[in-house]
Amino acid sequence: MSENTAMPSCPMAATCKGMTENRKLGFLMIMPGILFIALGVTIIMYPQILVWFVAIALIVMGIAMLMMVNLLRRFGKRVEGTRD
Repeated sequence: MSENTAMPSCPMAATCKGMTENRKLGFLMIMPGILFIALGVTIIMYPQILVWFVAIALIVMGIAMLMMVNLLRRFGKRVEGTRD
């Protein structure tokens, strides 16, 4: 049988300890939460903003998909060119 040896310390524990000691990182983790709360309150007050956010998200996703298709086509042409 294999012998189980205890690890001196968990690698994740060291990472978490570093994160808790760094105050600037803690603030950066809190900022998105505060931003989402403010955004939610703003959307409750002005629901028409939500329509704009959805429209902008759809436009950005459409542009990203077109760019991805273009990249895949160029990659496909490059791969076909190397087969000859």
